Amino acid sequence: MAQGRTLQGDPEKILLRALAVDPDNVKALLLAGTAAFNRSDHRAAIRHWERALKVLPPESDMVQRVQASIAQARSLAGSPGRKAQVAKPAPAQDGSRVSGVVRLAPELAGKVAPGDTVFIFARAAEGPRMPLAILRKRASDLPAEFTLDDSMAMAPQMRLSAFPNVVIGARVSKSANANPQPGDLQGLSAAVKVGAKSVSVVIDTELRGLAEK
Repeated sequence: MAQGRTLQGDPEKILLRALAVDPDNVKALLLAGTAAFNRSDHRAAIRHWERALKVLPPESDMVQRVQASIAQARSLAGSPGRKAQVAKPAPAQDGSRVSGVVRLAPELAGKVAPGDTVFIFARAAEGPRMPLAILRKRASDLPAEFTLDDSMAMAPQMRLSAFPNVVIGARVSKSANANPQPGDLQGLSAAVKVGAKSVSVVIDTELRGLAEK
């Protein structure tokens, strides 16, 4: 809290010291995984979270959340997920995909470099905020056509086709961090039905703080 709600630096060092004393401390494992994920060390995040899974009671509601986080880290690290955690969906049908175009608002063009990372994602209009599908592009691709479908699911129980309505978002990140950061540029669509086509997303807002995620 004293460091602006970031785990980087001294907080992460303290977490690692705690794990040296108690390697199976669930809270320290979860936070250490988050710290590693936030600095894009996805393999370290996977190691911490997989150890947490071994310690968590099978009936804990945290299990699915941790599995989903591991699946997201594997996706970003380019590692294939285990079948037990990340199912291979059937080919996407119209009822399990959303497509459209992402554009950058002209007034923000001066704040974007061609090599900046663009994350295009879908999340439930009502329910968990974890992305149901995510696609990665570069700012030089904008305006960019996109299709999000069940094959891009972060976890088997969190697919586009499991929700009737979703919000499509796009975010420009200079750090290539999957988590929103102050200074990122973002745009969100209105809620649309899964199966919608020609969805328009305009990146028109600069994130100033945590509340804007």
